[in-house]
Amino acid sequence: MDVIQPVAWTSDGTGVRILDQRALPAREIYRELRSIDDVCDAIATLAVRGAPAIGIAGAMGVTLAVSGAERSTSDAVDAISAAAARIAASRPTAVNLGWALDRIVCAARTHRGSPLDLAIALRAGATRILDEDRAMCRRIGELGATLLPDGARVLTHCNAGALATGGMGTALAAIYVAAEQGRRVEVFADETRPLLQGSRLTAWELHRAGIPVTVLVDGAAATLMRAGAVDLCIVGADRIAANGDVANKIDTCALAVAARYHGVPFYVAAPESTFDGATATGADIVIEERSADEIRCGFGTATAPADVSVRNPAFDVTPAALISAIVSDRAIHRPPFVDLPFASRS
Repeated sequence: MDVIQPVAWTSDGTGVRILDQRALPAREIYRELRSIDDVCDAIATLAVRGAPAIGIAGAMGVTLAVSGAERSTSDAVDAISAAAARIAASRPTAVNLGWALDRIVCAARTHRGSPLDLAIALRAGATRILDEDRAMCRRIGELGATLLPDGARVLTHCNAGALATGGMGTALAAIYVAAEQGRRVEVFADETRPLLQGSRLTAWELHRAGIPVTVLVDGAAATLMRAGAVDLCIVGADRIAANGDVANKIDTCALAVAARYHGVPFYVAAPESTFDGATATGADIVIEERSADEIRCGFGTATAPADVSVRNPAFDVTPAALISAIVSDRAIHRPPFVDLPFASRS
């Protein structure tokens, strides 16, 4: 398949090139990030989004804090550390961002060469994170595809495809690999309120890849399950706690509850960088609360009174008890999830 590249180096290698996902599906616009301010804004405003992709963007972006012309390596390391802290604060829920930034900061602190050598080494380190994610996506796809029978009708939520990663995606990777292997797969994509990542992004990339896709109003998922029209659900994740609880886009938990009631398998797919052994349970996950205006006047149209109170959590937590299996790049993990692959931060 022709894999989308939502995050890459600019042609001159000194900046970060992103596909601005805010413009999809109407326009395919690429932006160049040349400063830490640019990187923070792109992550916070969802110009680049998806847990693995923002981890990659953060790792690549933090290298913009050093040019190699700093007075000392110590000055360069201080600049990297400060930039990493700013970028990490852009979105708190996805563990991949902190994981990738920690890798770059740890590499900087142990570097013994000149500032120029450090700048070169950090760019190489960020490229390795991108390459590793691409390989992890392929492995997730190959494992996840074993869960999809020929003719599978798959329901997914938000966007866990190529747009959200460095490769072919996580949840959608299973679909892409199954299609490569000649199996027929049909996808139902929840629209994913309030920012419509399912209808704007998942439907766009699946349609582009020639995968049959139907967009659903979020509230219609349970009705399709009741009618026997869904064989399985598969979603991505932004953080997976030590006990197997999963943080993902808001309404994922409701989807898992509906799936359990209707006897539909509910799968989660994520790379090693999404597993957070330092977080004991989902109750310990910080949930990002986004702007009220995303609800009151989403996409520039008033959809609620201008001064009405709003709750706009970007994510929810699905208890491990509702999850049939978690597909990582290492294995298919089944309850009670005692073998989850927790990544090192060094």
